[in-house]
Amino acid sequence: MTELQQRTALTVSPLVVPASLDAPDAGPFLEMVRIGNAVCLADAGHDYLHEDAEEVLGFWQDQTDWTQIGFAAEREGRILGAVKLMISNQDDTTSMEFDLMVDPEHWGEGAEEALLAAVEAEARARGIRTIQTWTLHRPSTGGVRIAPPTGFGSVPAADRQSVFMGENGFTLEQVERNSVFDLHGPFDIVERKLAEAEDAAGADYRLVTWTSPTPPEHLDGFAYAISRMSTDAPAGGLVIEEQHWDAARVQRRDARLKAQGLTVSVACVQHVPTGTIAAYNELVIADDHTGATQQYGTLVLKGHRGHRLGTIVKCANLLRWRELVPESPRVSTFNAEENRHMLDINEGIGFVPASYAGAWQKVLS
Repeated sequence: MTELQQRTALTVSPLVVPASLDAPDAGPFLEMVRIGNAVCLADAGHDYLHEDAEEVLGFWQDQTDWTQIGFAAEREGRILGAVKLMISNQDDTTSMEFDLMVDPEHWGEGAEEALLAAVEAEARARGIRTIQTWTLHRPSTGGVRIAPPTGFGSVPAADRQSVFMGENGFTLEQVERNSVFDLHGPFDIVERKLAEAEDAAGADYRLVTWTSPTPPEHLDGFAYAISRMSTDAPAGGLVIEEQHWDAARVQRRDARLKAQGLTVSVACVQHVPTGTIAAYNELVIADDHTGATQQYGTLVLKGHRGHRLGTIVKCANLLRWRELVPESPRVSTFNAEENRHMLDINEGIGFVPASYAGAWQKVLS
């Protein structure tokens, strides 16, 4: 930091959520989106996690199930960084997530410390004790590594984001692998593995697919399946609070996804004897269909594991997506490094590592 920067005050103020992207007060929000994409590119080394401004705004404008708050750090009229906080609106909430984004050109000028202080102050004001965040890392970085208590995966200790987390009292609790699948490559393996998995699953399970919104007859079943993501997915040492879902919440989510301009394909496996949605996979893309596709939730309910249902929903949705959105070049997904079963499925289909994410947690005193 230069002497002039030290003398010039850095201000942190609440981020306004604009009514539209062309509203007079939309500038800081658009800058937050730009900085967020710049951070992902700098830290992960690729643009597969790029978010459109419309996509981000549509999520922020729906505060029904999650409270979303932002702060911007500014010096002399220029925004150096921003932070977004996401807090569940359930009564029993004791933790929150945040995403701290500082323009790579301005890291080290004090914005990161000021924004983290705003996060901790907001958490304490709300009676929240546990705060969590994720950092991105390139796969080829060498040197000393930090491993989480799970013993699976690691992140580079010398990366500036790792150093910052450690210096500010956070502990690494989990590592996730970001993998990508080439949508313009051959699908022979996908087709073969789908056929083999369906044979293995047998007549008790059937494939169900749709493009959002969720069909009325599947609202309740899909709500329950989504709710299990907070209880059945590997969480390492993170505090993950159970999320309560019902048909109305699924409908609110579908409406929000539409407002974000997203196309969503869902592949589910239904347990025929009970009607339970036993597994699901979601593929999502913004209006620009030439960008990377994001995989949202993928889960096999605990009571239905061992029937190759994860392979069914992943392969079926990839084949469906090839027809729905042929322009997209790749699918990007995240999986916990300790989730060996799901990583085996991904690797067998053809996913390859692109970057890694570290989950950091701090318990406030």
